[in-house]
Amino acid sequence: MTDFLNGAKRTHMCGALRGTDIGARVTVMGFVAKSRNLGNLMFIDVRDRTGVVQVAFDDSSNADVFAKATTVRGEYVVCCSGVVRSRGANVNKTMPTGEVEILADDLKILSEAETTPFVIADDVKASETLRLKYRYLDLRRKPLQDILVMRDKITRTVRNYMADHDFLEIETPFLGKSTPEGARDYLVPSRIHHGEFYALPQSPQLYKQLLMIAGMDRYYQIARCFRDEDLRANRQPEFSQIDMEMSYVENSEDVMQIAEGLVKKLWKDCLGIELTKPFRRIPYSEAMDRWGSDKPDTRYGLELVDVTDIAATTEFSVFRSAIDGGGCVRAINAKGLCSSMTRKDVDTCADFAKSCGAKGLAYAMLKEDGSVTSSFFKFLTEEQISAIKQRTNADKGDVIFVVADADGTLVRTVLGSLRVYLADKYSLYDKSKFDFLWVVDFPLLEYDKEEGRYVAVHHPFTSAKVVDIPLLDSDPLKVRANAYDMVINGQEAGGGSIRIHDCKMQSKIFSLLGLTQEQIVDKFGFFVDAFKYGAPPHGGLAFGLDRLVMIITGTDNIKDVIAFPKVQNASCLMTGAPSQVDPKQLAELALEIEEK
Repeated sequence: MTDFLNGAKRTHMCGALRGTDIGARVTVMGFVAKSRNLGNLMFIDVRDRTGVVQVAFDDSSNADVFAKATTVRGEYVVCCSGVVRSRGANVNKTMPTGEVEILADDLKILSEAETTPFVIADDVKASETLRLKYRYLDLRRKPLQDILVMRDKITRTVRNYMADHDFLEIETPFLGKSTPEGARDYLVPSRIHHGEFYALPQSPQLYKQLLMIAGMDRYYQIARCFRDEDLRANRQPEFSQIDMEMSYVENSEDVMQIAEGLVKKLWKDCLGIELTKPFRRIPYSEAMDRWGSDKPDTRYGLELVDVTDIAATTEFSVFRSAIDGGGCVRAINAKGLCSSMTRKDVDTCADFAKSCGAKGLAYAMLKEDGSVTSSFFKFLTEEQISAIKQRTNADKGDVIFVVADADGTLVRTVLGSLRVYLADKYSLYDKSKFDFLWVVDFPLLEYDKEEGRYVAVHHPFTSAKVVDIPLLDSDPLKVRANAYDMVINGQEAGGGSIRIHDCKMQSKIFSLLGLTQEQIVDKFGFFVDAFKYGAPPHGGLAFGLDRLVMIITGTDNIKDVIAFPKVQNASCLMTGAPSQVDPKQLAELALEIEEK
């Protein structure tokens, strides 16, 4: 086997060289970013994950090395040795290494490269589809490398912080039992047990609670999780979460303080930003009423305003039917946007509202000249119009949007989505700012009309607030959970709860969820049995690692923070996964594929 290095040892990373290294003999290795041949002088920019350094080749000082340098092409892998010298008047202030260059006296071509399908550049023009097909080339670009470097820094900070707070890093199984009470499981057929399946973990929830019963006291892991769900901009079928669980917690605050401390440490170490604690606590009901979301972004206004009482005095049929059906009428005031919005823009907002489930979107454009364009003012009296303006704090230059429906929750969520749409489209917030808050006091249960039963808002192992426990028998939908979500910039960064640690209460919740005793034993028998032998009070939380990296690095594309991501249909463009397998493998698993 050829020894390409021939005894050469890398002494420096490309991006590490500075003026203090002038006169030092160095060896760097990396990819050729670009080359320039000036006749008797040649320059090659060599790139590794730390940056780029310019290497100079002089025909007059070393003709053989110069001749070899002229054969080098883009993305060749090279080893360059020489002495660091100043670039003099040719300093490149846009590069951290721009003060120096290496005058090479040795060059080894470690690997040649064909012309790449797209140019490896920071501002690449190639489509995302092409870049994902050749992801290993896309990852040579500095923006993506910087994100993965930051991801590494984040995980190292997490491990150090958790160790400092007496948490043990413990791995839990990938191959477990299917307990479908959430998203779809990814199933793995067993070769040994024909007709039986493992499930890849949607989260380590049951295992981490069992670790508390096992006396591990404080657990965490950076866990790989899998959910067979439709993809979104911030969701992948396989993802990572920072998972933690604590025993002997008195209440939610014990867990929330640990989580806040971790986030404060991350922002300090990774961004140099000192955060103040505690973060705001906002009850779920307030979040929905004011922002129409359980993960509100409060960096901007556009708060929801209840105008149901005013609408009830009108004869406008849209308002009347909503109110008579037990619903509500709410509005948001897009302050100062009238001059920025055309009627076409308003119609686009209406289409967006309809895509969120609304039957329509009423509006009133209050123009600077005092004129008004409205879809509903003509049905109202001057007094009713004045009351709505006053309630929404509307003035010239503003646009009022109104949604009415018999489903009050729908009204809130539609306006909540619309406010985010408007804020993004018209840049109504400072993207350099961070908005941290907790949403607390979630409902424990909600009613699923399709299934005709109660379902857990978080998961069936979440405990109820003590004062609400009597309502489990009389009015379950009014029971609040000991649950908490950390929200950063309108993104659910993490969530958790205080768990049920009493087997009788756990059985009661299972019963409310419509599970029979047989189903409980079949799905959760091993878990319920463990509680018979003593379970400490415990609670925990999981941060979405991918989402945290997105927020810290400022990208809005989750594929940027994952080395080898999937696309919208959960496939991998690079490897071609998922793919068909050899019929022999199917036979070993006693599986047969039916044509749809």
